[in-house]
Amino acid sequence: ANAKLIGANLVGINLYAANLSGANLAKAKLWGANLSGANLAKANLTRTNLSGAKLVDANLRGARLHYTKLFE
Repeated sequence: ANAKLIGANLVGINLYAANLSGANLAKAKLWGANLSGANLAKANLTRTNLSGAKLVDANLRGARLHYTKLFE
């Protein structure tokens, strides 16, 4: 996918089973988003806010999670 979504406001978005492999989501706002079943392999999630996001069965292999906020 390799999408560039740096700093994107994706609060509450439904990305169920989305292919975001290799995407750059650095500093994105994804709190409350549904990322269940999403492919986030090798994605850049540095400084991304994932508070309250659903990550059931999401593939995070090799994803960069530096300073990523997972909880409120």
